[in-house]
Amino acid sequence: MTQLDALRQQVSRVLEWRDAHASFEDAVADFPARLRGTVPAGLPYSAWQLLEHIRRTQADILAFCVRRDYREGKWPEDYWPGTPAPPDDRAWDASIAAYHRDLAQLQALVNDEGCDPYAKVPVGTGQTFLREFLLVADHTAYHVGQLIAVRRLLGAWTAS
Repeated sequence: MTQLDALRQQVSRVLEWRDAHASFEDAVADFPARLRGTVPAGLPYSAWQLLEHIRRTQADILAFCVRRDYREGKWPEDYWPGTPAPPDDRAWDASIAAYHRDLAQLQALVNDEGCDPYAKVPVGTGQTFLREFLLVADHTAYHVGQLIAVRRLLGAWTAS
C-alpha cells in the first residue's frame, strides 16, 4: 500500500468516524418524531435544524468539489432550514438518506485515483480536495456533538 493509498483509506474512514465519539448514526437513530422540531431551552436550534444543516453543508461541499458550475449558497438560508420542525416524518428520513448518498459520493471521490487530494479544487480559491474532505468530517463531527446535546436536553438520549 502506498502512502497515498493509506491517506485515502484514512480520510474515507474519518468521514464516518465512530472511534472517538458518537457517530451520525448514533445521533439520529430512533430520534423521537415528536421532539425533532423542539428547541431545548438555552440552545438556538432543534435536532431537525442540525440534521438539515449537516446535510446541506455536506451537499454544498460535495458540489464545490465536483461541479464546474458550482455557486456558493446564500448564508444562512441555503445552509439552515427556515423552521425548527421538519414538514413531516418523511423529510427527516429523506434528509438522512440524502446525507448517506452524499457521504458515499464523497468517499468515492476520496478513493478515486483520478482525484489528487493535494490538488486545488478547480472552482475554488486555493482550497485542496483534502481540505474539503477534512472540513466535511470536522463540520459533521461538531454538529453531531450538538445533536447529542439536544437529545440529552430533551431526555431522548440513552448512552449505549
